Parts: sequence; structure tokens; C-alpha cells
Amino acid sequence: MASEIFSKVKSGGGSSESGGSESGADERGVNNDMFEYFGWVYHLGVNSIGHEYCHLRFLYIRGRYMEMYKRDPHEIPGTKPIRRGAINHTLMVEEIGRRRVNHGDLYVLRFYNRLDESKRGEIACASPGEIRKWMEAFDRAKQQADYDLSRGQSARDKLKLESEINLAGHRPRVRRYAHGLKQLIRIGQGPEKLLRRASSLGANRESDVYFEADGADVIEAHKWKCVRTLDGVRIFEDMANKKTGKGVLVKAVGVVEASADTVFEVLLSLDRHRRYEWDTLTGDVELIESLDGHCDVVYGTLDLRKLSWWQSKRDFVFSRRWFHGQDGTYTILHFPTEYKKRPPKSGYRRIKMIACSWEISNLSTSSLNPARCLVTLTLEIRSKAWFKWKNNEFSKFERTLPFGMLSQVAGLKEYIGANPALTFESSTVVVQSKTSGVSSNELEDAMGSDEFYDATDGDSSSEDEDSDDEVSNKQDKKVKLKNVSWAIASLALKKTSDTSKELNPDVPPVTLDPSQFHGTMRHGKGDGDSDCWSSPSGSGFMIRGKTYLKDSTKVTGGDPLLKLIAVDWFKVDECITNVALHPKSLVQSEAGKKIPFILIINLEVPAKPNYSLVLYYAADRPVNKNSLLGKFIDGTDSFRDSRFKLIPSIIEGYWMVKRAVGTKACLLGKAVTCKYLRQDNFLEIDVDIGSSSVARGVIGLVLGYVTSLVVDLAILIEAREEDELPEYILGTVRLNRVKVDSAVPLEG
Repeated sequence: MASEIFSKVKSGGGSSESGGSESGADERGVNNDMFEYFGWVYHLGVNSIGHEYCHLRFLYIRGRYMEMYKRDPHEIPGTKPIRRGAINHTLMVEEIGRRRVNHGDLYVLRFYNRLDESKRGEIACASPGEIRKWMEAFDRAKQQADYDLSRGQSARDKLKLESEINLAGHRPRVRRYAHGLKQLIRIGQGPEKLLRRASSLGANRESDVYFEADGADVIEAHKWKCVRTLDGVRIFEDMANKKTGKGVLVKAVGVVEASADTVFEVLLSLDRHRRYEWDTLTGDVELIESLDGHCDVVYGTLDLRKLSWWQSKRDFVFSRRWFHGQDGTYTILHFPTEYKKRPPKSGYRRIKMIACSWEISNLSTSSLNPARCLVTLTLEIRSKAWFKWKNNEFSKFERTLPFGMLSQVAGLKEYIGANPALTFESSTVVVQSKTSGVSSNELEDAMGSDEFYDATDGDSSSEDEDSDDEVSNKQDKKVKLKNVSWAIASLALKKTSDTSKELNPDVPPVTLDPSQFHGTMRHGKGDGDSDCWSSPSGSGFMIRGKTYLKDSTKVTGGDPLLKLIAVDWFKVDECITNVALHPKSLVQSEAGKKIPFILIINLEVPAKPNYSLVLYYAADRPVNKNSLLGKFIDGTDSFRDSRFKLIPSIIEGYWMVKRAVGTKACLLGKAVTCKYLRQDNFLEIDVDIGSSSVARGVIGLVLGYVTSLVVDLAILIEAREEDELPEYILGTVRLNRVKVDSAVPLEG
């Protein structure tokens, strides 16, 4: 059952008539208006008697406040919320993937306080697209809280926003055990049974996703050339690596008339009846183990006699890992794996499947056209057979396993095209910026200072819960998708300085001699060196150009603004923070204290043991406080989270690792937990990679190949306003074939 998030319009104090903003509201309007988001979700948790629950609940977000209801308050006036509280800048929202709940698959969103991760709650929806829209809604609420704070709220209000989150506070209790048991039994039956319903949402909608150039934020070494077309699907070969003597990287690309959410769910589904309609290669497939919300192990069979008369029946086991990028792109990686608990089936021989990756990206559409997405399947093929087939010298290639895999894109395209219900957006989510005449202060006075987590941790109400049958009628509503407006952050942080004046030009620069600074990782002497670091130029990265807001044009980056002076590679039992305060830190040295400004990036790598990669970037002049960098250094944590961006690029390494890491920029503050320490002449950013299950999966894969990888990273502050453009690269680092064992303990 898909959740529905509706938006409601009420008269507000500000409007588009005020002008001065792309979103149609000026600072006065944003200050007076209240943004609203509401709809149905599943609330997951454990009640006070130890039973897991999954309740259908109506979630309502107004500005920075949230309420949870058993019934829709719009249809039943006077309905009181069972939970309510405030959302502040310490809220972290994590998409933790798919979970089996009451014989149905749900996609789960977890909330927690980054200052105390024991304080958390979970909601779930039936599709990943709906989860993405709720993430945008909560992010908007955080921006509202940060905006209200920046507008000069009283000290009392500020303390309310920053107060300790108390999950053990106001929490309803169960009236009696029998009633709670009755509710648990009822879940999964009747109208609120957790089975997926096809949405009746119409196709008339506007996409909030667009493509710039090739869609990547780095200049890749691949040179793709279309060599064949197959049933409307283009087959590409990577010409850059054709002479290496290794396998050839090949991909099949097709446009599918459905949203990326829909295609992702079709690919992930193991339902035999659905799969029989598009997958001509594999037979029955089944889930044998779920490792986490983003990874599982699948068993399947192949009848290769369809490809060649002498082939026998085979079975296989592979692991799947999937990610959902911040730009809405899905990536699914298939790895061959061994699974001793599942021996070969009688009459079958075990085969090692070819590693492959699926990528599904939304294509921009007009309001008159249905959703479309670009589907790409990439795999590596032996050179000899591929070149013969490409040159029309080897027709038997069309009866091989690699060819059967490439043909899956065509089968998927035809299957979705033949099922009109799938061409519509499967999600009935809307996250739309709407305004209410109620001010933040009025709502705060009415609700008190309860925190958001009081509203999501426990759901064992003391009230008698009536039958939820009437709630199911709300799921049949048709709504339109709209894009989220990010006006609050833009209006609250108007910049007047030019990006070329990030550093104070009136102060003479100091000399930054790398020989004066020493980290635990060695500075490399050349590209062929290993287990070392270097600082490349920004020419390998694509950043927002001067006219980006008008035409989405990106340009190649220039030299970094800050100079990388040292890198530390630590091995620790527990993840470390506040590295700059350590007595032996570079920042605390006499040479470090003389630097006008130092930016420390501490990447906390989860493993056994844990690691920390600490990067030290120095400015040779003081930072202009009115510049974008100055606003970032002394700004709020919420503003930093919304602007701190990292672009990864794997220069050398296994192609599947490249697919896992990707080539798109990532707003780190929205993907993982970032903590900030601002003191003296430095700002330290502690990036907890382990705070995200997706990031943990990616870093685990990277560590397995790290000794053969050359990785480039670029950090920058995202530009969102015209006077902040063009973007500039804050700093870069190249990690050359780093050895895990070379990490040193951090001495006390």
C-alpha cells in the first residue's frame, strides 16, 4: 500500500507578488508563512510491552513541527495527534533500504539525533520514491528551523531548538495487553494489508530531475562508442581500454517509458510471474539471505539449452547491492559469490555469474509526457569473442551468456511498454511547498518544546484504537507531483561578495612550505608511486559554471583554493573526532598556529579496526568573512550540511568499484553524519561514513580493492545563487594505492 503525502494551501502572509525570489516568496513572506506536508506512512517500532508494531499513521509536518495522527485531521475535524514535537538541526534522516514486514516489502526511513544515536524512530513506505520525497520534506523542515534561528529568534527559542532530545519523555502507554495483541493480529489483514497496490496516478506531471552534459561530475577515462543496436537498445563498447589485453567493458542502454522508481522495483522483484515476462535468461530466482536493507543474496537457475543444444542446466548464486543517489539515480551491483549453505540443485551444475551493474536514471519530461528513464546494464566480456561478433565474424556469440544478459535491457523495455499501468509513476507521494498563515512562534507556543523523537519512538497509545478500515479510502486519492522549493536557505543567506575574493586580498600571503608539515601518510613523488598522497588540479572535475542557474552548464574545475599540506592515516579502535585538538596534531604545532586558516577533513572509515583519513588544507591568507567560504566556516551546522559537497573519481581500479563509488557529487551533510568544530584558526569536519548503511557498503567494497585504486577527491561548497557562481574547488587529494596496513595508531 503506497503512502500518500498531500499538500494543502492556506492563505499566507507572503506570496509571489513580493518578488525577488525564484520560488515566488521573499524574505518577509517566508518569515510569516508555514510550510506544510502531510500524508500516510507506516510507523515502525517496539511498544512498551516488547512487541514490534507496524501502524498506518497520518504524518503532518508544519514548518519545523511534526504531528502524528491515527486519522486524517482534515477529514475528521477535532482529531488530536497521538504524538508531536519539534524538528531541529540535529535531526539526521537515513534511508536504510528494504525490509520484510508482515509478508510485504517496505522501504524504511530512520531518524536519529546525531548527538545521541540512541534516540531514533522509523517510518516506512511502499516505494523508494515515496521515501525520497519524505526525506526532502524533513530536510525542508530542518531548513525552516535553521531559517527561524537565523532570523533573530529569542534566546529562549534558541535553547528550545538546541535542547537535549528526550525519547523517554511524553510517551503514551498501553491500556491493556489484550488490546495491544488484538492490534498486532489485525495488522496485515483487511484494507491495510501490506501488499503493494498499483497506483492510479496519472502521467501528467513535471519531473524534478534533469541531466547536465553526460550526467557526471568528473571527466571519465571511458570512451563509449555505439557498435550495435538490438531491439531498440544501443550496445556500447569502451574504446579507451580495448588494447589492454583484458576483457572488454560493454554496456546496453535503453530508454524505458516509466519512472526510475518503477524500473528499480521491477528489477529488484523476484516474483516469478513478473520475471518470466521480461527475463529470457534466468529461470526461477529466490531470496536466500537478506544481509541488510541494501544487500541480499539470491539463488537462481539458468537453462542454457535455450542458447546452445549442448549446454546443460546451471544454477548460480550472486549478491546484490543497491544504492539510491542524491540525484535520484539507482545503481544495482551484481557480484558472483559462494554460498555453501545452498549446494547445486539436482540435475544442475553451478556456474559463476558475470559481474554486472544496472543504472537507472530519470530523464526530464514535460507536463504532457509520461515519466521516462535511462536504463544501463554494464558488464565485462572476453575480448576474443566480442571482437569477432562485433565484426560479424562470430554469430554464435548471440547464444552466449553475455549476450543473453545484454538482451535483458530489451526485454525489460518491452515488458514495461506492454504494461500501461507500469508507465505511470508508481509513487503517490507529493512534497510540495505550501504556505499557511500560522507563524512559527504561534505554533511553538501551542505545541511546547517537545522534540521530534518523542513523536516517533513509541506508538503504544493509551487510547482505544478503532478499526483503521476507513483509513484505506485515503489511499485511492490522486495527487500531482511537484518539486520541492528550497527558498528558505536561499533567502536566509544572501551573499554580496564575489567568489574570486574568498581570501582577503589586502593581507600579504604567507609561505606554505609542505616540508614544514608532516603527516603519517607519505607525500608521493609521482603518478607511479604507491601508498601515498598528492594534490591534483581540479581539471578532472565538472563544477557549476557562471550561467548554471539558467542553462545547467558545468565547466572544468581550476586549481584548488586551499593547499593540501599533510595527510594522516590512523588506525583506531573507536572512531575519533576533534583531531585538531590532539596535542600532537599538525594544527597545534608552532608552524600550524601561524597559518591564517586550516580546514581539517576527518573521514571516519568503518572497518575492523576503524580508520581515519585526515586531510589538512591551508589558506595562505585570512578568509573573507563576507565570502561564501566565510559564511560556511562561521555558519550554522544546518547550512554547512546543505552546502558541503564531495566529488569522487576513481582514476584507476576495478570497474565495478567505479560503478559503486559513482561520478556524481554528494552533499555529505545529507548523506552521513557530519560534526563541526570551529576554533581559533581552523574548522574541523568529522565525517562519520559508518552512519549510513549505504556508505558502509560502498566503503567495504572500496577497502577490498584499495591497494589497486587511484582515487581523486574534490571538496567544495555548493553554489546556489547567481552571485556565488561560478563554483570553485576548495581542495583536492589523490590517494595512490593506499595500503590498509600502513595506518598508524593515534597515540594519546
